[in-house]
Amino acid sequence: MAQLLVRNLDVSVKEALRRRAQRHGRSMEEEARLILRQAAEAEQLPPEGPGLGSQMAALFAGAGLNEPIGEWQGQEAAPAVVGS
Repeated sequence: MAQLLVRNLDVSVKEALRRRAQRHGRSMEEEARLILRQAAEAEQLPPEGPGLGSQMAALFAGAGLNEPIGEWQGQEAAPAVVGS
């Protein structure tokens, strides 16, 4: 097991950790380990919910666009044609 020493911790943070540990029936050290473990695990998880592309596809699902939209990289944009 590795060890970690945290210096210059605000007294208010230490006191809040002590109260939190007491509420959960744990030592301050165990409470700190749990908090750090949860934070590290959260960083490794993929983002929750659909990605931006899936959100956009769902938003425009009923717009009548049945063909995929090609990539525009390197192409000039043309003005929109408004029906009369």
